[in-house]
Amino acid sequence: MESVELFVGAGGLALGVSQANFKHALVVDFDRQSCDTIRENKERGVKHVRDWPLRQADVRHLDYAGLPESIDLLAGGPPCQPFSLGGKHRAHRDKRDMFPEVARAIRTIRPRAIIIENVRGLVRRGFAKYFSHIILQLTYPEIEPRDGESWTDHLARLERYHTAGCPDGLFYRVVFRVLNAADYGVPQLRERVVIVGFRSDLGIEFSFPSPTHSRDALLSDQFSTRHYWERHQIAKRDRPEPSASERPHWKRPCESSMPFLKPWRTVRDAFVDLPDPFDPRAETRGISNHRLMPGARPYPGHTGSRMDWPAKTLKAGVHGVPGGENMVVLEDGSVRYFTVREAARLQTFPDDYYFPGVWSENMRQLGNAVPVQLGEAVAKRVRAKLARALS
Repeated sequence: MESVELFVGAGGLALGVSQANFKHALVVDFDRQSCDTIRENKERGVKHVRDWPLRQADVRHLDYAGLPESIDLLAGGPPCQPFSLGGKHRAHRDKRDMFPEVARAIRTIRPRAIIIENVRGLVRRGFAKYFSHIILQLTYPEIEPRDGESWTDHLARLERYHTAGCPDGLFYRVVFRVLNAADYGVPQLRERVVIVGFRSDLGIEFSFPSPTHSRDALLSDQFSTRHYWERHQIAKRDRPEPSASERPHWKRPCESSMPFLKPWRTVRDAFVDLPDPFDPRAETRGISNHRLMPGARPYPGHTGSRMDWPAKTLKAGVHGVPGGENMVVLEDGSVRYFTVREAARLQTFPDDYYFPGVWSENMRQLGNAVPVQLGEAVAKRVRAKLARALS
């Protein structure tokens, strides 16, 4: 099955889609440094990436001529800054709002399915009206804004068309959900809005993939069976007690309402076989991008991620890399920055995926990325539904 990826960035979602056995007919991004990362991995022959047909371009001027007639999937994560809690919250007033371009791409390419990812801030109360506009644009991409028409007038026209109940032409059946990447085996508490749609003529029924991991299973692993500490060879004297907020949530697996879920993966789980970045020989042991960046310090509200819990959400930051979200708290209570390789593992990039920029640029790209494993989980579900409909 063939796909097109817009706003590819460092390649997290695109890699997840590739691992779900879609073949990219086109991957696009405007940012030169992100494209340099993709080019570097193409040259290194990284699996999946080496065959990506990359185009560095502004999607507002992108011509989709030359693509195969039948594209199965259009995927992408439009810039999140217009909606991010860390941004300026300008939504449709922000020139980086690319959802109208997503609608144009759907209108032009007519893919069988779409996967669009963005920050959780997209669904907060202050953006509710504009989010309705986004969903209806993706549902009815052929109903374009008229010259001089405001987005609110366009929304009203879309609403009237939607409630008339007799759509014709190109339209999609669209659903969305806030997913926590930790629930799908990503060692990071990262909530994202994922929008999935299928072309209406396919008659596909869809629901999002069920979680595979849970907080309660982790707490049980740590404080009921204690297998977690034994697995990591943590001495009994060094094992913490559950906090008051955690204590009500751990149970033995047989008592749990979902006994077959795996434990959330922690920072320690993700780093288990990485050399200590304080060791000057760390980068000579076959692990790239694992150089320590000095200067980390905590401040109120930014205290770093705990080793024995999924990491906080990695962020790109409006004014550079935030302190707390990209730091780890060590056993002695001190803090340090994540190395680029550690951050890549928290985003579930493979170890041979190389980031060629300086530390701050690499962390920006990683902070903007979709966790590969989350993208793969959603894309596999979409591919299975398409395969069944087309068989």
